[in-house]
Formats: sequence, C-alpha cells, structure tokens
Amino acid sequence: MRKTRRLHATITYALLILGIAVVLIPFVYMFSSSIKPQSYVFEMPPRLIPAEITTRNYTEALDTDQFGLYFLNSVIVAVGATTLTVLISSMMAYAFGRMHFRGKGLLFTILLLGMMIPPVMLIIPQFLIAKELHLLNSLAGLIVVYVTMNLSMQTFLLTGFFKSIPKELTEAALIDGANQWTIFWRIILPLSRHGLAVTIIFTFLYSWEEFPWAHVAIQETNRRTLPIAIALFQNQHLTEWGQVFAASIVALLPVLAVYIVFQRYFIAGIATTGMKT
Repeated sequence: MRKTRRLHATITYALLILGIAVVLIPFVYMFSSSIKPQSYVFEMPPRLIPAEITTRNYTEALDTDQFGLYFLNSVIVAVGATTLTVLISSMMAYAFGRMHFRGKGLLFTILLLGMMIPPVMLIIPQFLIAKELHLLNSLAGLIVVYVTMNLSMQTFLLTGFFKSIPKELTEAALIDGANQWTIFWRIILPLSRHGLAVTIIFTFLYSWEEFPWAHVAIQETNRRTLPIAIALFQNQHLTEWGQVFAASIVALLPVLAVYIVFQRYFIAGIATTGMKT
C-alpha cells in the first residue's frame, strides 16, 4: 500500500511539474527576450538566460507611442467595468438566489442563454447599438459593453454562492427588523468574499485583455487601450521584438497585482462558487 501511494504521489507531482512548466515556459521566454538586445532575440539555440542583459527595450517601449496614456485608459476601463459588474451582478444574484418572485426561473434561464453565445457573434449588433447610443470611440462605451458581456457568467457564479449561505442568518436579521437592502450589504456581501474575489479577477482579466470589440469600437488614438496599442506597436516596430515583449510584460503587471491581492480568497471561491444553483 505504501509503495502504491508513493507511486501515485510521484506521478501526481510529475504531472503537476510538467503542467507548471508548460504554463511558465512561454512567460519565461517572453521575459528573457524582453531583456535581450535585438540581435540575440532569435539566436539559435535560444537562451533563457541571455548573454547580455539590457533594459533598453523597457525604456524605449514606455517612452514610445503614448504608452502611458494607453495604460491609463486600460486601467480606467478595467476598474470601471469590474466595479459595475461586481455591483450589478451581486444584486442580481441576490435576487435570484435569496428572493422569491414570479418568473424567476424564466428570467434566470434567459440570463443563462447569454453565456451560450460567443462574444464574436455579438460584435455587429453591439456596434449598431453603440452607434445609436453614441458610445463609439469612448471609454464609457467599452465599459458598458464589458459589463454586459460579464453579467451572465458572474451572476450565475454569485447566485450559487449566495445560495450556500445559511438561511437562518437572513431570517434572524428579518426578525430583528432588517430589510433586504441591509441584509444584502451587511450580511450577504461580507460572507461572500470568496465569490466576489472570483468575480473581480475574472472580470478584470476580461476587461484588461479584451481586443476584438476594442479594436472595432475605438478609432481615435487617444482612446486606445493596451491590447490595441501593443498590436499596433508590433506592426510599427516589426523588427523590435524585444520592445514588443517588454510592453507585454508591463501589461501583465496589473493582472498579476489583482491576483496577488485577491488570491487568498480565489482558490476557496473557485471551489465553491456556482456549485449550488
């Protein structure tokens, strides 16, 4: 039995190490290339530890093509979309998970249908609606679309999490005279940190890295977000791959920061959110 357990443990750790390597190697190569001079980027065989290290790629990437403005635009869009998505989806999830009203099942089914439509298929109707509402070429237009694209999934996840909170807590609050709004803000949300962390991370990641809609909706240079800027940056500096990799590394930092801040709740939240529907 001990030999069998050791064998299973060895296989498990080997597979985990292999999976980690598959995930990390592209990022390690990207970082390694970002600190190489251009002449060493495509050397064969490639070196993960460069013979010559330089920060020139970072300084030139950050000083080129209004990179700081694009970064700020992405921060505004991602933070705005995440804040509104968490607020709206949590209120919708509270209604679906903790309240009883006519037509709840039908409305929840319609909500789930939104998760089944690929976002690319919605670009044309989104463009027509955004044009009528004068939301093209604006950061507000990006935020509105990102919120609508995330509402279905995040409401579904939070509904399952809210259902897992014991009803006795809310019933006791009702007996003490609390209304639904008080229960939502002072009981449900504080007990739902894990689920909210999952929602924040997923929504921020989507809003930060989304490219197709931003590329269609934004034509003005000073309204571009980082994904558009890096794509155009690559075209404008086709031979300067070190700068492209450096810009991509900088673009990853906010996502990494958000995950580090909320990772203490993320693992528990992803294991429990959405399990009860």
